[in-house]
Amino acid sequence: MKNKREKKNVFIQGTILAAAGIITRVIGFAYRIPMTNMLGSDGNGVYSIAFEIYNIVLMLSSYSMPLAVSKLVSARLALKQYNNSYRVFKDAMLFAVCVSTLGMLFLYFGAGFLADLYSTPELVRPLRVLAPTLFVVGMLGVVRGYFQGTSTMIPTAISQIFEQIFNAVFSIGAVWFCMSKLAKGAGSYKTDAITSAQGAYEGIRLSYRVQQASFGAAGGTFGTLTGALIALLFLLFTFMIYKPTIMKRNRRDEFGITQSHGEVYRQLIFTVIPVVISQTVYQIGYVIDDLIFSKAMVTKGMSNSVRKSLQGVFNSQYTVLINVPIAVATAMAASSIPSIVTSYTRGNVKEANKKTGAIIKFVMVVAFPSAVGLAVLSSPIIRTLFRSPSLRAYNLTGARLLTYGSIAIVFYSLSTITSAILQGLDHMNVPVRNSGISLIIHLILMVALLYKTDLNVYALLIGDITFPLLISILNWLSVKKYIGYRQEIGKTFGVPLISSALMGVAAWIVYYLLFMLTKSMYIGLLFSVAVAVVVYAVLILAFRCFEVDELYELPMGGRLVTLGRKLGFYN
Repeated sequence: MKNKREKKNVFIQGTILAAAGIITRVIGFAYRIPMTNMLGSDGNGVYSIAFEIYNIVLMLSSYSMPLAVSKLVSARLALKQYNNSYRVFKDAMLFAVCVSTLGMLFLYFGAGFLADLYSTPELVRPLRVLAPTLFVVGMLGVVRGYFQGTSTMIPTAISQIFEQIFNAVFSIGAVWFCMSKLAKGAGSYKTDAITSAQGAYEGIRLSYRVQQASFGAAGGTFGTLTGALIALLFLLFTFMIYKPTIMKRNRRDEFGITQSHGEVYRQLIFTVIPVVISQTVYQIGYVIDDLIFSKAMVTKGMSNSVRKSLQGVFNSQYTVLINVPIAVATAMAASSIPSIVTSYTRGNVKEANKKTGAIIKFVMVVAFPSAVGLAVLSSPIIRTLFRSPSLRAYNLTGARLLTYGSIAIVFYSLSTITSAILQGLDHMNVPVRNSGISLIIHLILMVALLYKTDLNVYALLIGDITFPLLISILNWLSVKKYIGYRQEIGKTFGVPLISSALMGVAAWIVYYLLFMLTKSMYIGLLFSVAVAVVVYAVLILAFRCFEVDELYELPMGGRLVTLGRKLGFYN
């Protein structure tokens, strides 16, 4: 009975984070659409490159803190070492402050060097705005990791929603302010070149369009800083309310503090480093892809404006859209770590394997329909969301990228969850090795495609699909090797794939019939998505993807069982 409650708690906590992830992605859509349209093709190119650089520095400094703190705290709580778990939190906070400060200083003072490296001088302003964000996110990650380690996902979920709301408001406001100020000032300039005395780059004459991209991207990054700061303040307030409970629990500790600060730091570092490397490999692939793409297109004579526009379409349209369902896998990974660590710490490998299979199935049930839905409805989705004149010229490219590349959702989801499972089972270096092998193959492929073919941005797409696919295969083999896990194929992959394909046909028919009748993309898109959800849910029940006992372990599982019985799919 206890094991069932723990297993159900994994799904409930995972669903809380997944729901928060979906909500934040929806909010992200809501603000990225007007922001993307205001920034235009050039501004989006600068914004996306700045964020790729920021993300890689974040990975190296503090991105891994939630997972590392969660793992160390949950392992100690499983052994009822409450004082040691609290020491992990305090030492991790000091560690995060130190490494985040280093990252902040590097990004701020190295902004000029990075801008020269990418041949994009407009990067300096957004990078310097993002620099203090590293410091805030470092502390934010530790507090989130501590709550997740106690198997309490609600504070993290609420903080993520707050973070995204304020991010949205301040991003849109700052972009509008920067762009409008530049627009008002543009009339006073006699030419399209702005001298350094009038606020441009040090000693360099830049066009008004370049200035727009620089200031606009900096305005967009300001929202990221504001959102993270609000989320940190909320979590610190929540922590202070929760602190008396922590102290009371610590007093029940029969072990006392048995770990020195040095031992905690050593374990923290040995936990952080593999996670940092594996996550950095993920992120560095994007950064290197952007760098190789820039250099290759310059070599081939592509104009800077077209190059930045294509990078903006890839990063601000295609990548943003596929990241929504991937957020579910990320949330499930974060929530599954404490539970799997607990089972493994107690020596119950069989239970850990069951949780592994259940989590992978849940993630695939979400990933497959998301991939098919985005592929089938790519054109109306892109045309509906991105409507500014400078973006409309690239709508066909964005739609094709989404159609051909949405399968990456499945591979990214699988690689994310399997990496988290391996790390949770103390095989910390395995995902690092697998990611490294995949990255090497990926880079060789990217160089060949970009320099030897005319695929241009579609070469980035091929790399974005093959990279997580390779990691997924290697991780799958590793999970089987190290813990004897055997993956069930039919209901984990087969049923979601077939159900998604049939759902896609239904969605496509509904959309085009309604579009022909009403001539409205909005009506067609709205009803086709609604039909797709219903059709997929019924098919999942009809094919008995989940047994009755599995459904009961899911949130709202009782209602799903009732629905399945009413439809005659379950006895």
